[in-house]
Amino acid sequence: MTTTFTDETRERARDIIARYPADRSRSALLPLLHLVQAEEGYVSPAGVAFCAEVLGLNKAQVGAVATFYTMYKRKPTGDFLVSVCTNTMCNVLGGQEVYDTLAEHLGVGHDETTADGTITLEHAECLAACDYGPVMTVNYDFFDGVDASTAVGVVDELRAGGRPMPTRGARLCTLKEMAVQLAGFADERDGAVADGGPGEPTLRGLRLAQQHGVSVPGFDPNTPIRSKAEADKAAAEAKAKAEAAKPAPVEASAAPVKGGDGASAPTGAAGVAEPAKPEAASGSTTRDVKAPDDKSPQVRTAETRQPDAGTAVPDAPGTKVPTDGTGTAPAAGDARSAEAAGVAANAPAGDGKPAGDEAGAQERNLTEAKAATDADGAGPADANETGAQK
Repeated sequence: MTTTFTDETRERARDIIARYPADRSRSALLPLLHLVQAEEGYVSPAGVAFCAEVLGLNKAQVGAVATFYTMYKRKPTGDFLVSVCTNTMCNVLGGQEVYDTLAEHLGVGHDETTADGTITLEHAECLAACDYGPVMTVNYDFFDGVDASTAVGVVDELRAGGRPMPTRGARLCTLKEMAVQLAGFADERDGAVADGGPGEPTLRGLRLAQQHGVSVPGFDPNTPIRSKAEADKAAAEAKAKAEAAKPAPVEASAAPVKGGDGASAPTGAAGVAEPAKPEAASGSTTRDVKAPDDKSPQVRTAETRQPDAGTAVPDAPGTKVPTDGTGTAPAAGDARSAEAAGVAANAPAGDGKPAGDEAGAQERNLTEAKAATDADGAGPADANETGAQK
């Protein structure tokens, strides 16, 4: 089935792409996948094709991203995605029991949806709320400290058309509505934004530190955070101070500088001795040069390693252009001719023996061994005994 996305979705797609530089438009792929999921409830093949079309990518590139992140669903999902944490902390506190109870109560397993299309159940590796475990989320909004009975109560209320209030955050919305927010668009519903602070389990460590007088050395909670302008000014002052602390350059002397052999070293126009140039690397016919930034490492490696050095551009440090022994680089095509000659001189391996293992060589070796045995006057048994001794 081919899905034709609405004009609103296409307009939002243009808005998303416009958030990124023109040469970095593929960075918009993640929010675009949320956008198509907001319309269809999952990332369908049509959604993959849509993202590829608007970004100028192929479908394989889009599919690779869509299958990597678990937030992108690859099959139709219910209105409410119920995720139960079964990782270590929540599991110890009863998370697996919560999941097993919900699976039996709803009659579905992991990543499966109820017959009425309301609930999709999944177990999550970690929901990043260990201090509130066991936890579960509904469309990524938290229900903290749940047990089997409270979890069943939440899903029953959802199936009855209700919207139970999460422990933290705003009131619930459907998965499609949540996908719009994840794509970067504000939720205009009443009550979509909720105030709130950290809960007591999160603050427990801070309370203990205050109670026992534990703090970071030199920490001042009243220190204001500097603005960008203030930070830039401080950085400029530090840079100027570092420049001023640098030692002054030593002025050149008019006297000639003696070399290691007592002779005067070459000097430049200002009478300053020129530094000695390093010797060329042994076997190299080119000097080391900085590799250009506009060439990929793969291309650079292929060019510097190619046998046809007549067309090679030695652009990487330490490049050694192959020569024919006289210091002259071989002409283009010589390497291919040499390769063809080598292939012709080395027959491919047969089914019964390795390459180069000819029957004539075997017969010749056996004949020579027999002749040596006869010359020594030893029979076959003696020859075997001699070989064993050796």
